Amino acid sequence: MVHPRVLRALSTPLLGHLDPAFLDVMNDIQTLLRVVFQTTNRFTIAVSGTGSAGMEASILNIVEPGDAVIVGINGVFGTRWATVVERCGGKAIRVEAPWGQIIDPAAIEQALNRSGPVKAVAIVQAETSTGAWQPLESIAYLCRKHDVLFLVDAVTSLGGVPVEIDRWGIDVCYSGTQKCLSCPPGLSPFTLSDRALASIKARRIPCQSWYFDMALIADYWAEGARAYHHTAPISMLYALREALRLVDEEGLLARFARHQPNSEALLAGLAPLGLVPLPPVGHRLPMLTCVTVPPHIPEAEIRMNLLSAYGIEIGGGLGPLKGKIWRIGLMGESSTETHVLTLLNALEELWIRRGYLSTPGVTLEAATQVYSRVVF
Repeated sequence: MVHPRVLRALSTPLLGHLDPAFLDVMNDIQTLLRVVFQTTNRFTIAVSGTGSAGMEASILNIVEPGDAVIVGINGVFGTRWATVVERCGGKAIRVEAPWGQIIDPAAIEQALNRSGPVKAVAIVQAETSTGAWQPLESIAYLCRKHDVLFLVDAVTSLGGVPVEIDRWGIDVCYSGTQKCLSCPPGLSPFTLSDRALASIKARRIPCQSWYFDMALIADYWAEGARAYHHTAPISMLYALREALRLVDEEGLLARFARHQPNSEALLAGLAPLGLVPLPPVGHRLPMLTCVTVPPHIPEAEIRMNLLSAYGIEIGGGLGPLKGKIWRIGLMGESSTETHVLTLLNALEELWIRRGYLSTPGVTLEAATQVYSRVVF
């Protein structure tokens, strides 16, 4: 869901992308992005492209042919990151965990000790394909200890759970606008530490992508004299500024606190339907609930019923989890008690209609008990 203020911002009359008034918009976006990223990084921008553009940019700028990158793989997006490393001539050292589990920091340390020179470690904080919430602090410590760069995918996490760039020592981080920031897709918030910038400037060969070359884009986003690089997506940047203003008005801590009880209430209501979480306790994302679907449930058919009869869309599994799990997003503007109770009511009706459940009201009762314990 997108707030009406963001939709109105999209319809704001266009300016030239070098118009002084639009450059003020860019300044506002940088300031607000530093707040959500919890950083003072000078290089904090919005890449013109979706979250996958941020992923490409993170690797294309840091990795040169022959560079080794340790990649944590426990879902679709860690796998994709490793593929990007290899496509630009790097060596992806895969540290894997079962889908739905987190990457063990001890496995990262073992890879660092055994792999010879390593340029970076790349970790997905919020694995969108499984709902697993990866702790970052201990891995960040290892990166500093071994003097390697730390890259983090925060596409689903930014604005929903803490992403503390400076305190944790993250060097490269990117996100997407369409998740917890509640803005249409099309931009990738992106931040680089001074250490990462120094690495980019010390490259032996230029970045193979002109469009994603951060050394060039830095001159366009730098305050003061702006050097033309590409035509910015004006309307999307209007929308992002307004979405970030809404996040700032709510406050990060309040926003994090809002996501948590809605996730807990949803899980409580899904339990009587036989839908249990995929990730273990303590590593479940509050904005993306992944539950396993019993084999006797026609999961794709029920998802289609939800969409056609109730106007509710939830995601199915990806890769090896296709047909086995549901991915239910409660992100940003979508994270509300009303949405939780509406979904549970719809699922309960479908369960009763198909003979999977005989006692009406159990899902809403379970969710309501969670909300009754929450002090807003």
